[in-house]
Amino acid sequence: MPETGNKTTLALGKWRLPLLSALLSLVIIALLGLVLRWTFVAPVAGLNYKYLLHVHSHAALLGWLYPILFIALLHTYLPAPLRDKPIYSWQFWLAQATVLGMLLSFPVQGYGAVSITFSTAHILLTYWFIYRFLKDAKAANVSSGNYSLSFRFVKVALFFLALSSLGPWAMGPIMATGHSGTELYYNAIYFYLHFLYNGWLTFAVLGLLFWLLETHNISFNRSYSLLFFRLMLWACLPAYLLSVLWIKPGAIVYMVGGIAAFVQVIALAILVAIVRPIRNQLLGLFGTWSRTIVLLAATAFMFKILMQFSTAFPYMADLAYQLRNFIIGYLHLVLIGFVSFFIVAFCVQQGWLRLRSTISRWGMGLFIVGFITSEALLFLQGIFYWIGAGTIANYNEMLFSVSICLPTGLILFFISQLQTISVTAGNKTVAAFKKV
Repeated sequence: MPETGNKTTLALGKWRLPLLSALLSLVIIALLGLVLRWTFVAPVAGLNYKYLLHVHSHAALLGWLYPILFIALLHTYLPAPLRDKPIYSWQFWLAQATVLGMLLSFPVQGYGAVSITFSTAHILLTYWFIYRFLKDAKAANVSSGNYSLSFRFVKVALFFLALSSLGPWAMGPIMATGHSGTELYYNAIYFYLHFLYNGWLTFAVLGLLFWLLETHNISFNRSYSLLFFRLMLWACLPAYLLSVLWIKPGAIVYMVGGIAAFVQVIALAILVAIVRPIRNQLLGLFGTWSRTIVLLAATAFMFKILMQFSTAFPYMADLAYQLRNFIIGYLHLVLIGFVSFFIVAFCVQQGWLRLRSTISRWGMGLFIVGFITSEALLFLQGIFYWIGAGTIANYNEMLFSVSICLPTGLILFFISQLQTISVTAGNKTVAAFKKV
């Protein structure tokens, strides 16, 4: 089966270059991640690990995930006359310019005047996008149309995107009052991350999932789906408390956070009940390779929910906080395994990205292998520390070695997308020549 989706797809048009810029950001993120892992093998003189980590995380959230979802939401919910307005191009490229500013400033100064200015500008641009997108969606009557359910997820995703920004806004007053490095300081960071990971990104992906069902007229249980939506929504807010358990708060905080985590497990069971009867129809929308990627994303989502539930227990909350391997492994599970894999599969299904050529499949295959093996090593080392077995022999060297697959695979995949453009342009030239 061709890796372009087997039914209705959306033409990308002038948004092809913006999509490639987002994909290029993903390549840069992977290269930065490789450098970070190299520093544990052989420290690099003059390289500030903490500053580089800031670049890596900001580029992942704002240079790859935000722009790719920006493009996906425009194309899934707005008709061409609205999504092709110049205002959206301005919003996109200005946001990418702020990411470039962060890429250049964070390695030099960490959180400093220049980097904070660029990150603040990006927040303001997200507000502009949310306002404009919802206004145009209202004009297009999206909420009352065929996408009434999936658009609920998207509206909530945008709400959480705006809500998450309260974390960065709070950083200024916190630092100005001398509370930098305190519990309050880190909990503001965790507020930002929680509502980005579990709010904005999770609900945006779920919105695209239900959009596929609605677009391709796949019948599903709407009553269960509404219940799933409501449980995920109302659980996300108090689930933030799971992020503050590291300060060992009162029992009531553990209880509320635990209830929120348990509700998410119930929601997961409901989602399985929704998808199970239609799994063949849903997977039938994807080609062989993208189907595999979707299944990986689904697996990662299930692990995400279950792992989050485990941290509701004091012992596991302390363990997760103490063992950095578990934290890194979890973040990569969510950002790469769940969100990025689904988005890539969605883009392939729509025909925006190609998995037809040998180089594209080798690239994606290497990326998947690198992700799975590095995750296995991260969690295995965490387990070794947990049981008191110490460090795995040559752990850092092995982690760096398998991590080479990540940027290598993405570079190949990116090159294959450029070749697609070249071939397409060449075919158009030949066709025009024949007409003449």
